[in-house]
Amino acid sequence: MRSGAVNLRAVLLWLAGMDLRLTLLAVPPVIPLIHRDLHLNESGIAALSNLPVLVLAGSSMFGALLTARLGARRALVAGLWIIAIASALRGAGPSVVTLFAATLVMGIGIALIQPAFPSLARSWFGAARSAFATGIWANGLLVGEALSASLTLPFVLPLVGGSWEKSFVAWSIPVALTAIALGAVRDPNGGDASAATNGAWLPDFRDRRVWLLGTFQSAASLTYFGANTFLPDFLHARGQPELVGPCLAALNIGQLPASFAVGFIPMRILGKRAVSLLVAALIVAAVIGVLAFGGAVTVIAAALLGFTGAYVLTMSFALPAIFAPPGEIARLAGGTFTLGYAFSFVTTLLSGVAWDATHAAAAAFLPMLAGAAIVAVLGPRLGALVRRSSAESPA
Repeated sequence: MRSGAVNLRAVLLWLAGMDLRLTLLAVPPVIPLIHRDLHLNESGIAALSNLPVLVLAGSSMFGALLTARLGARRALVAGLWIIAIASALRGAGPSVVTLFAATLVMGIGIALIQPAFPSLARSWFGAARSAFATGIWANGLLVGEALSASLTLPFVLPLVGGSWEKSFVAWSIPVALTAIALGAVRDPNGGDASAATNGAWLPDFRDRRVWLLGTFQSAASLTYFGANTFLPDFLHARGQPELVGPCLAALNIGQLPASFAVGFIPMRILGKRAVSLLVAALIVAAVIGVLAFGGAVTVIAAALLGFTGAYVLTMSFALPAIFAPPGEIARLAGGTFTLGYAFSFVTTLLSGVAWDATHAAAAAFLPMLAGAAIVAVLGPRLGALVRRSSAESPA
């Protein structure tokens, strides 16, 4: 394969990964403004922030169907257009109904394309470099989170006159541009590198790998989405609103090294028990840092939450392409996303309810400790499966 074609595919994969989160993570920075205009309580904010997560849980299996019928690249193009249009429509307000309805549709777009990424990574880069390709699009995803979280308050909001509605429209533009670019690219032979198949697409929930991967992925969502949802209001409640911007930026920028770790460190090392236990311990330390300290320690703890959550997430992205044959990757990934996001949505929503009921902000951070326990228990088991798969694969 020519280096120019490889580079083009890498760039497109990275951009598409960025668009998975660019519009989704534009919400946390403007949560106080939404509070002001729409009068949502903490349960409502938790529902808004995690509605796309619920949709990811309910629709990811249909993303596997879309990939099977259209091929991964064409599935990506279709989903990106849904994300771009729905994200822009969130700005047609202010209205609670419009905001939630458009967020729902945007979540469907994200759900439809996410299972395509592991298939496209393996198809475009081969089995031997699938983890490297996963690191590429996962890095794009993490950069997308960092950009929307860190640039919304200082750059995008002033650019659109302080309107949170218009900020959603602004973040939809890069998604539409990626859809155009990805739709225009063709393989050298004129076909689709990840062509449509007629194979099975419905996740097999009797497969223990689906449950292991889904539960493992939920630890990443519990850590990351929980922090994004509750950190802004937690800091306001503690009388430190000036830390919202720095903490959200640290949370998202702190994720970036995780994608490089998965992309460049061999899986036989990342799969070791000691690595999983270290990551679990770091999550616990970060939660303590947020709750017990202020100032710079809180910012550092937020960055640590970002790194650990992103590491678990990127590992869960890479594993389906290692565990499954090419025709089964989207199916396994769809089941993983369905379970992982379902667990995360329910737990995070209950955390918001607990905060409202007890008026204790610390209650909202308990799911992160549950995420640490999941990593400590399931990480070593998945690592053993990785080593077994590597041993069984031909050199």
